[in-house]
Amino acid sequence: VRAVIFESGKIFGTLGGGLVEAQTQSRAIESCKSKIPFLFEVQLQGENRQDDDPICGGSMTILIDPNVEKHKETFKLAAEAIKNRKKGILLTTINQRENLSLDYQWYLHDSIPSETQFPGQEKIYSCIKSETSQLFAEGDQNSMNQKKIFVEPVIPRPLLVIAGGGHIGQALAVQANLIGFDIIVLDDRSEFTNPELFPKEAKTICGDIAKSLGEIRPDNETYIVIVTRGHKNDADALEVCIKKPFNYIGMIGSKRKIVLIRENFIQSGLSSPEEFDKVFTPIGLDIGAVTVPEIAVSIMAELIAVRRKDLVHEPFNRKVSK
Repeated sequence: VRAVIFESGKIFGTLGGGLVEAQTQSRAIESCKSKIPFLFEVQLQGENRQDDDPICGGSMTILIDPNVEKHKETFKLAAEAIKNRKKGILLTTINQRENLSLDYQWYLHDSIPSETQFPGQEKIYSCIKSETSQLFAEGDQNSMNQKKIFVEPVIPRPLLVIAGGGHIGQALAVQANLIGFDIIVLDDRSEFTNPELFPKEAKTICGDIAKSLGEIRPDNETYIVIVTRGHKNDADALEVCIKKPFNYIGMIGSKRKIVLIRENFIQSGLSSPEEFDKVFTPIGLDIGAVTVPEIAVSIMAELIAVRRKDLVHEPFNRKVSK
């Protein structure tokens, strides 16, 4: 986690709150004044709920750098990568000699040199794959010359493309924005791509839904939710993306509607049975959702499960009367 703390103590972001954040703010104020970086560890091993000591277990290592503006070009490269939806890695080297010294390096995920020194290319790629930051230490723990490298994956926000700007699309955009998705809303009706209906961060596109969807670059960070105003538009949108490597494709619909569209896709050669059965439809986790906001929550829960737990769609029993 990261936070920006000003000399006044004002903080943007969070370190988890509580005593840890309060201690960090206090030390950051002094570090801003002295311009000396600081590295310290907080133990989370309190044993009494009545005390202020954290009882979560484990520990936190916290680095305060009051001179980070010296490395603004490195952070600029990371910011540009995020803007262009490219993964990368930020390496923070911490040399613990008499005076703590820091250095930052940035690499795009596909340009990490094979001869990269400690902790090495393999461990760096492992951090990117797991989207998990890790602190590596080289040398004797008690040595004044110990070097530490903090490997921090920089992963673009996942992209949610909502085909259909109606009530469910609007509610879904609100939920997705809270969770941290970039959002694009597609609809062929201007009244349902009105930016005022969606979070200010969302992008809206008015035009042919299938055509607009066909222009979205497929990758494993992009999620497609099809919730248009009718089965024909749903099927047209699905046809455009069903063979593309999006991380998730979901389509709203009753079981009968899904059976009929599935049969049409297979008989007309638009998809194989296996391709269709990868589509999350009926959409959303079964949490008993009834209202529009509840349906939006069930869809977002499913997206999270796909992203964090590699959830795979399990087709329902297709014995549905026509």
